[in-house]
Amino acid sequence: MNEAFSLDHVFRYDVAVDVVPEVRWLSEDKYKNLKVVIEIDEIVDAEKAAELELKRRRKSLGLLRIVPDRGLQVGDLVVLDILAETITTDGSKGEKIPSAESTGFHLDTEENTNLVPGFLGSLIGIRPGETRTFPIQFPESFEQETLQGVRAQFTVVCKELFFRELPELDDSLAAKLLPGCNTIDEVKERILERCKEVEKTAIEQATDNAILDQLGKLVDVDVPRSLFQEQGQQLYGAKLLQLQAERKLDKDQLASLSSEKSVQEYLKGERENITRIIKQMLVVGEIFKAENLQYSTDQLVKEVENSIEEFKRYNQDYDEGNIKQQVQDVLEAAKVLEWLKENCTIEYIKK
Repeated sequence: MNEAFSLDHVFRYDVAVDVVPEVRWLSEDKYKNLKVVIEIDEIVDAEKAAELELKRRRKSLGLLRIVPDRGLQVGDLVVLDILAETITTDGSKGEKIPSAESTGFHLDTEENTNLVPGFLGSLIGIRPGETRTFPIQFPESFEQETLQGVRAQFTVVCKELFFRELPELDDSLAAKLLPGCNTIDEVKERILERCKEVEKTAIEQATDNAILDQLGKLVDVDVPRSLFQEQGQQLYGAKLLQLQAERKLDKDQLASLSSEKSVQEYLKGERENITRIIKQMLVVGEIFKAENLQYSTDQLVKEVENSIEEFKRYNQDYDEGNIKQQVQDVLEAAKVLEWLKENCTIEYIKK
């Protein structure tokens, strides 16, 4: 700058700063009269989940017998070799689909929720040694994006076919189904209790997610770059900490994923999700202030200490100031969600 400066020329410099983002509500009601509709999956239903769990436990005690004289039917277990190719617009074969292929694939026909619609139906009646070829179109909602809406041709070879010989469901089986139980009724009761706990937790989580999602749609916010970077790095760090806690990462993998390149790739790939979370966080802060909500200092101190202990346990670097802010955000969100559940309309529907 010193070398470039001259009294004969205009000297100009620009300074860019991030300012606290303004939350602009899209309606005059803001968050008042909020209505949230929550879809609950049938698998969350405690009664149905308990029935499925009892059935699963009973099946695990059954014996597999070779099917000698018939084709596949629902309830059987079958071993398959699966080949898959795309179908081009003119109906000819295209490229192979490695992610849809498998050798020695064990299919339990009673647990087929992850199958492409129409796959199991195309195999009913198949016998060991038989080969079937059939077309299927992956749904637009398919989990793997590259296969959404793709037309494919499957070639399936039935290698082995088994049926289950299930034990009689009486009190003599109780201890094997669930240790500590003496009767089938006791087994059913304890399984149902566990499933009700899972159901309660799942519904609470679905409710929180639905409310936060709805709040994000009620505002318009220009997210500063520095806030995006900070929040994104915190989310990425939390993800690595969880993977490490679950023992899914060794030291070399952790070092690789902690590199600046990996962090920036995460920020780029998760931009939409990170921005959504920041909007929700800012809205929560607005409501927390507007409704004069509070949490105890003891609660804040305890949660900060627990978080720091978690970082120390896995030898992770941390900033106590950042941790305190993250804990404050979590506590504020909990208070706001609690208040909204009492002051908004919530409707639950089954999927």
